[in-house]
Amino acid sequence: MPLVPPARLLLTNATLASFQDTGQAYGLMTDAAIAIADGKIAWVGPAAHVPPDWKAGSPNLRRQDLGGRLVTPGLIDCHTHLVFAGDRSTEFEQRLQGVSYADIAAGGGGILATVRATRESSEERLYELAAERLQDMMTEGVTGVEIKSGYGLDEDTEIQMLRVARRLGENFPVRISTTFLGAHALPPEYAGDRAAYIEWLCQRMIPRIAEEKLAGAVDAYCEHIGFSPAETRQVFDAAVRHDLPVKLHADQLSDLGGAALVAEYCGLSADHVEYTNARGVKALAEAGSVAVLLPYAFYSLGETRKPPVAAFRQHQVPMAVATDCNPGTAPTSSLLTCLNMACVQFGLTPAEALAGATCHAARALGWEEDNGQVSRGMRADLAVWDVTHPAQLLYWRGSSPLHARVFDGRWLG
Repeated sequence: MPLVPPARLLLTNATLASFQDTGQAYGLMTDAAIAIADGKIAWVGPAAHVPPDWKAGSPNLRRQDLGGRLVTPGLIDCHTHLVFAGDRSTEFEQRLQGVSYADIAAGGGGILATVRATRESSEERLYELAAERLQDMMTEGVTGVEIKSGYGLDEDTEIQMLRVARRLGENFPVRISTTFLGAHALPPEYAGDRAAYIEWLCQRMIPRIAEEKLAGAVDAYCEHIGFSPAETRQVFDAAVRHDLPVKLHADQLSDLGGAALVAEYCGLSADHVEYTNARGVKALAEAGSVAVLLPYAFYSLGETRKPPVAAFRQHQVPMAVATDCNPGTAPTSSLLTCLNMACVQFGLTPAEALAGATCHAARALGWEEDNGQVSRGMRADLAVWDVTHPAQLLYWRGSSPLHARVFDGRWLG
């Protein structure tokens, strides 16, 4: 059942990082107040200027004094593979012994190892496992999560994964975006017949996904161990025919022009982007697409080619940051850790990294109209932290400084 928000909630004595373009880093404001009504932000500004109808004694009003604590938009993890079964820790051992990710995949490991385990799991077990990961994310102030399919690669399991993702959004105080990633790997049933698999995705799965409204976007893995640009284009054409926006695992291990390809379709985002070239950067800028940085996968695989952050800045390409939570290359549910890594490994400033998990992450999911900033009319999805400056969120690791979340206008201490 959806949560029913209280009629009105007033947060006072807050240090606010609104991520509005105010000319101040983080959109920072001290001694701020936030008025919330019917799940939306009704007013935000200096506490001294709270509107009269929000003063003490107003009917049906809950006041929450934050004692100077930091308030940010609820964090958004805009790239995860949260629903899966199985364990791939032995691959971690192999990589430490010098076996490449591509060689592991060629030997039947990698994505296909998780496909086997996920197919063998019940829907209820998939739900239980994903719920545990989701709850870990929420302890770090996350209020929005994108969840991809792609570990089924057959009709029943792909549909099951998307159903599980939707159930999570129905049963937990978090907003879920679902993405169909049927073009994740070639399943064993289609070994040697790639064209038939792409045809099945385009003629059977994408139409069904669209008709049943099981996903809000279509993704693909465009890589030499995944799908070619030509195959990806077929998938994108099918998505467009069914009014589904696209995004792409692009340029992670090599430069196949993935960023430019997804930009051609005005895609929501290009994700990974370590090998994105100058043409791809310019194309993303012109399309208004987001570059999603996934530093934990970079770290886990021991990669050395970093995303072209300076070029993204130069061309004003918005940069999001996400966990890429998955069992093989990014075994983490900690978005705060990934924000720290984005600063240390990729050179983002703390302000850029936090924008990457708020306003830019919202844009990567098509949520920018009502999420990712603390401003009037936005959803009242907030995180309240036991710190007084945003950089503190990314500095100290090992525990979460979360004090409370506000979701859909409800105070969740």
